[in-house]
Amino acid sequence: MPVVLVTVARTWGSSPRPPGSLMAINGRGETVGSVSGGCIEDDLIHRIREGGVQAACASSTPVVLRYGISADEAHRFGLPCGGTVELVLEPVAPHSRLDELLQACLQRRSTERVLDLATGHVELRPGQRDGVPHVDDHQLVTYLGPQARLIVIGAGDLSRYLCEMALSVGFEVIVCDPREEQRASWSMPGVAVSHEMPDDLVQRLRPDARTAVVALTHDPKLDDLALIDALQSDAFYVGAIGSRRNSQHRRERLRTHFDIPEADLQRLHGPAGLYIGSKTPAEIALSILAEIVAVKNGVGIEAPVPVELGKSQLGTPSSAAEASCGLP
Repeated sequence: MPVVLVTVARTWGSSPRPPGSLMAINGRGETVGSVSGGCIEDDLIHRIREGGVQAACASSTPVVLRYGISADEAHRFGLPCGGTVELVLEPVAPHSRLDELLQACLQRRSTERVLDLATGHVELRPGQRDGVPHVDDHQLVTYLGPQARLIVIGAGDLSRYLCEMALSVGFEVIVCDPREEQRASWSMPGVAVSHEMPDDLVQRLRPDARTAVVALTHDPKLDDLALIDALQSDAFYVGAIGSRRNSQHRRERLRTHFDIPEADLQRLHGPAGLYIGSKTPAEIALSILAEIVAVKNGVGIEAPVPVELGKSQLGTPSSAAEASCGLP
C-alpha cells in the first residue's frame, strides 16, 4: 500500500509541533504521528484522498507545503497567532531507506538523514540524535535516533506506576529485579523484565545518552553497584529513591567505600523526583518521571522547595519527613 511520509521542515512563530516531527498517511487515510494539533492533519488527509496516495507516490518526488501564510489560514488550521508551518511530503519508496534507518534506531545508533528535494534520493550518515533539523531549496536534513530508554531497578508498586507512565510518553522500559518473590507476580505488557543482578544488567546494556536509570529497591546490595556503573556511563539521568537522610548516607557510602569522584556523585539525583508533596506510589512515580523528562528535554529545574518548608506547608512533622522512604 502506498504511504506518504510528512515531516515538519521548519516553523515560524508559534507552532504545535517542532521541526522534525513526523506523520505517515496510507492509501486508506490512516495516520501515525502528527504535525499539528489536528486541523492540518485533516486537510492533508483530504488532499491526499482527493489526489490519491498512488498518484502522490507515482513521481517519487517530495512536495513542499506551507500552512498559516495568512492570518485567516492560520486561524482555519488552529495555528497560534503568527504561526506558520512548512511540511515536506515524501512518497515512501525503496530509496527512502527507512528499513536501514529503523535498524540503526534499533541498534541505538543516531542517524542524519538527508533527503534530496528534487529527486527523493536519501543519504544516511552517522549523526547526533538531538541535531536540529534544517531545510533549504535543495534538501531536508533530519536527525533520528534510538528511543529514550528507562532502566528501573526493583519490581514493586512504585515501579509499576512509573513504568506505565514512562510507556505512555514513549520510553522503552526495562525492569530489573533478581528477587524471585518480587519478580514472580510482576509483569506489564511492553516492559522487559530481567532477573539479572542490576549491576550486571547496567554493564551489559551500557547506558547511552538516551538512557535513564533509577533505583527503587532501598537495598544497597542491589542499588549501589548498579548506580556506580550508571554514574560512570553516558546515562542522561541516574537517580534513587529514599529519604533525604538515606540519600545523604548513600552519597557518603559511595564516596567513602567506592571512591566515587565528586563529579560523578553530582550527577546522582537523590531523592529521585521533583518535590510535589508526593505521598502515594502513583504520585511519587509522577514526580520521578517529571524530573527524568525535564532532564531529557534539557529543561532547567529551578531550586526545589526547601524540604522543611514544604513539609510544614503540608502539615507534616519533621520526624515524619525523616521516616519517609519515598520522596522527602
